[in-house]
Amino acid sequence: MWEFIHTQILGMKWLSIIIGKLLSALGVDIDSRFGGSIQFFFYDVIKISILLCLLIFMISYIQSFFPPERSRKLMVKFHGIGANIAGALLGTVTPFCSCSSIPIFIGFTSAGLPLGVTFSFLISSPMVDLGSLVLLMSIFGARIAIVYVMMGLIIAVTGGTIIDKLHMEDQIADFIRNANSSVDIEIPIMTFKERLTYAKDRVVSTFKKVFPYILAGVGIGAVIHNWIPESWIRTALGGRNPLGVLLATLLGIPMYADIFSVIPIAEAILYKGALLGTILSFMMAITTLSIPSLIMLKKAIKPKLLGTFIAICTSGIIIVGYGFNVFQNLFI
Repeated sequence: MWEFIHTQILGMKWLSIIIGKLLSALGVDIDSRFGGSIQFFFYDVIKISILLCLLIFMISYIQSFFPPERSRKLMVKFHGIGANIAGALLGTVTPFCSCSSIPIFIGFTSAGLPLGVTFSFLISSPMVDLGSLVLLMSIFGARIAIVYVMMGLIIAVTGGTIIDKLHMEDQIADFIRNANSSVDIEIPIMTFKERLTYAKDRVVSTFKKVFPYILAGVGIGAVIHNWIPESWIRTALGGRNPLGVLLATLLGIPMYADIFSVIPIAEAILYKGALLGTILSFMMAITTLSIPSLIMLKKAIKPKLLGTFIAICTSGIIIVGYGFNVFQNLFI
């Protein structure tokens, strides 16, 4: 039953067969590099788009029950490590990229939530969300997807706890520290129809923003899948290169993308012989430490705290990468 769910429902292998038959009917040789690239491109774009729209709708409907003010009121009930766990878990049902998570982080911080809690949220939000769990399951399987999410949450909770212990509240930008956190904002009550409309609007707005990155990510994945020699990938990111995890992390940082556009690239390089941990480090670096998001974050926090955030995330990503590489046989 799980194999059917993985291959036919989440993986949509039936869609790949249909696209292959349609291309063959049009005279395209899907066994050639060019034809294989076209099949890979259309299959992954359609599959990810369908899953993405369904996931955004479901997650947005859930989010309609937890506007930022209600989330803040829920999180102030937790203390210590429990508060960091709550912040990290909240990140799993919030925006899909780091740049859209930062305004919520600023709002939580200005509202008076502990700094460690807000950073647990900031780390987990782009790195591990419900959408990434389902998409990872559709490509890599349940074990890899679940462990990836668990490791991301551990990084988020650990990072937030360390920042909390360092007492770096003075490293928050003055405009956030001086914000009035005592204002009690009335939480609007939405009807069922309003929640459906909200979820639908989020699907449209998020898909418009994400779709160009999906096209780019799948396009890169198609090139890697059918045109890049396997020996190149194995040399750079395989087991023979002990610096593969470091290289993948450094390659991921300058890029800006969300988890949905990164997965097709990760899928392609995995099948070309890259190690699993190296791939996961690449994905985590892109979603959590992209340069555009760090530039935005620099406006909210001072250099010392920004450097601490980067160091914690980078260290956690590298540790996860090497750990997965050591135990790769348990997951594949």
